[in-house]
Amino acid sequence: MFGGLDIGSRSVSLVELLNGDYTYRVEEISHSPLEKAQELIEGKSFKRLVATGYGRHAAKARYAHEVITEIKAYALGARFFLPEVRTILDVGGQDTKVILLDEKGNVVDFQMNEKCSAGTGKFLEVMAKALGYSLQEFGACALKSEKKIRISSMCTVFAESEVISLLHEGERREDVAYALHNSIVERAAGLLKRVGVKEPLFFAGGVAKNPCVRKLLKEKLKVEVFVPEEPQIVGALGAALYAEAKN
Repeated sequence: MFGGLDIGSRSVSLVELLNGDYTYRVEEISHSPLEKAQELIEGKSFKRLVATGYGRHAAKARYAHEVITEIKAYALGARFFLPEVRTILDVGGQDTKVILLDEKGNVVDFQMNEKCSAGTGKFLEVMAKALGYSLQEFGACALKSEKKIRISSMCTVFAESEVISLLHEGERREDVAYALHNSIVERAAGLLKRVGVKEPLFFAGGVAKNPCVRKLLKEKLKVEVFVPEEPQIVGALGAALYAEAKN
């Protein structure tokens, strides 16, 4: 059995790969990501365990056999789900990545957002709380918007203040929620346009579960958007596939 471990800023994912089949677990984290990863692999025996994500080097120092970059892991994982993939968008807890592949799956370009939570899962989490929504219901409620307004700031701190001001001015929560989702999609679209979007577009990361982000992304870019059944395991699966290939 081969293992892939993706230690991110907001979650830890483990994929176990055996004879082409895989199983997985995804755990949200609030602190001690390495301890959470240790819990996931406890009692398991891997021929090779490869780590990726923020905590990959610390994982190698403790229990992983090898590490690979998130860019490479996502390229491998995305092609497992969608062999013809050319463009990958990953919106995670703390960063956004865009990866462009050639016909053979080689990485030819990539872009990442600045070291700021604007336009990421953390941004959505803070804004959902400011509007009184759970993160799970945020996207569906935004789709009920009846009025298009704009959020001028993408800084999490300033945007939160702007949200509060809009609510005090009488704007509906759903309309403000929609505006926040639209600002995230505009930011992601800017990164995508830097590398050039080539269909099909593969959408990964926790934010890919958000129905409003998916809808707006498809409308703004006018492309088909593919989201795997569990978009949070793409990196971990890529790491497991790399472990298998190295055996």
